[in-house]
Parts: sequence; structure tokens; C-alpha cells
Amino acid sequence: MGDLSQRLERLWAPHRMAYVTGEGAKTDDTGCPFCSIPLQDDADGLVIARGESVYAVLNLHPYNPGHLMVVPYRHVPDLEDLTDEETSGLADFTRRAVVAIKKASSPHAFNVGLNLGGVAGGSLADHLHQHVVPRWSGDANFMTVVASTKVMPQLLTETRDVLREVWPA
Repeated sequence: MGDLSQRLERLWAPHRMAYVTGEGAKTDDTGCPFCSIPLQDDADGLVIARGESVYAVLNLHPYNPGHLMVVPYRHVPDLEDLTDEETSGLADFTRRAVVAIKKASSPHAFNVGLNLGGVAGGSLADHLHQHVVPRWSGDANFMTVVASTKVMPQLLTETRDVLREVWPA
């Protein structure tokens, strides 16, 4: 029978090591990446659009191509901490994100939501952000189920360029 590890197929994705080690993660003095992204060039920060009180940015570790987040510039953890302007900006940019993603890639559906607090699944719970995740029928393929691996068909920089081009004014 032999050593099982010698019979396994391997999918090499060395670029994912940066996620494991935190290498290359840009943060401000507080260590919050959502506070440092607006200080970067849009291309480097994967920013799709900027508003008065919020911005839209691609998720570095997307569930699907086009997975983005709408983030207030101000570092606040809770929904009730948002000002009326930030609340309005969050809703408006979420709507624009859905419009842009529909135009760019024709998904069948969306998951849109907030994970408020670490227990709710918020990995960066100290800085509120809303996820916009496009979904397609059958987008959970065997790689996700069997290998806990997501195959992404497009580089994040390419996804950013496509979405930025169709972002509603």
C-alpha cells in the first residue's frame, strides 16, 4: 500500500502562504488593515470606489470572484456606532456593489451581510464592514468540499479593474 502522503495529488498555491504568515499585510499604527487601506493607492489597496464616508474594497481572501466589502473610513465596531451619513453610505455602496457585480459577472444570487462581533464570525470585528458575495449555482465544487480549497479563476487585481470599470457613478 505504501505511504499515503506519496499517493496524494497536490495543489500548490504558494501565494497563500502570505495569508498564513501575515506577510505583506499593511496596517496603520493600530494594526487595523481597514484603517490603512484608504491610505494606500487604490490599485495597491484593491479599492474599487471611494465615497465620502465609506469605500469598497476587494476581500483579500474571497469566497468567490468579486467578493468585496463596504467599509466605513471611521474605525467603529458596532452598527449603532455609525453616523447617519455612514449608514446611508454603507447602504448606497452596497447597492452599487450589487449593480457593478451583476454587470461584470452575472451572478445568480448574492450573500450580503455583516458579522457583528468575533463570535458572529467577524475576523476583523473591531472595524465594521459589510460583505457582498456573488453566488452562482454550483459554486461550491468538489475542491471546496473535499480539499477545503477554493479555486479562484481570476487574479484580484483583474477583478478590481473589471469592477472599477462598471462601478455606478
